[in-house]
Amino acid sequence: MIATFAQIAVLALAQVGPNPTVGGMPGVPDELANRPPREQAARQPQDAPLGQCLRMASDNPDAALDYAQSWRERSDGALDLAQSAHCLGLAMVQLGRLEEAQQVFDLAAGEVPENNLTYAARLSAMAGNAAMARQRPDEALPLIDRAGGMALAAQDQPLAAQLRVDLARTLVALGNDADAERALAEARDADATNGEAWLLSATLSRRMKRYGEAQQQIERAGDLAPRDPAVGLEAGVIAALSGREQDAIRSFQSVVEVAPDSYEANRAKGYLEQLGGDDPQTESPPSR
Repeated sequence: MIATFAQIAVLALAQVGPNPTVGGMPGVPDELANRPPREQAARQPQDAPLGQCLRMASDNPDAALDYAQSWRERSDGALDLAQSAHCLGLAMVQLGRLEEAQQVFDLAAGEVPENNLTYAARLSAMAGNAAMARQRPDEALPLIDRAGGMALAAQDQPLAAQLRVDLARTLVALGNDADAERALAEARDADATNGEAWLLSATLSRRMKRYGEAQQQIERAGDLAPRDPAVGLEAGVIAALSGREQDAIRSFQSVVEVAPDSYEANRAKGYLEQLGGDDPQTESPPSR
């Protein structure tokens, strides 16, 4: 069965419609866009006060506010100030006080000693994430851009790559696809093993109707994350829009096989119905 133009258009529209996730890249499968926010400071060494405060922020944010404020009053040096503000910001996030959290994370980033750019980068990114959660990509842009620059200066390539991915999402939310494309190229240059950078690059290339580039990028994403259903779903959409119906069917079938209960599998089943694909349970998933 040859997919009609209308069917292909349905596939495209289903993938590039409004994204309910603030800051999500249009055309990114919702399951990827809605993954829980990364704890940007997770790898910062946690001494006893910070570790205690972060646990408190998760369990009892009101108590964490008091603890962090008291900590700041008796702080001993710049790192103490930054860590107390870090905890204060997380407690505010838990309480839904996102604008204040954004300001506090930004303050914390400025308080970090100059020899710890990685920690400053994570805190600046957290300020940007709070702005995105407030649906203010204009405010998030300089914070996330600055965070990526700090990570690059610190030569933390994996972190720099992830922050450039975040920057691309922010730029797309602002309607700036060209700069988003450059941000994703920087992410791939910083860490060629970042599968999300390749997946989002493929998505953006596909949205720009550059299907040859999209195919190369999704193949690289598949090499890095062969069982990620978001990769399989995007691969199927790219194949469908490129006129490769059988490849699209195989990709969608693989999504159902690998992650049958996932959001992506539900999308894939809908696409298979449109393309007239066989029941995926009777087929073996294709190798990537």
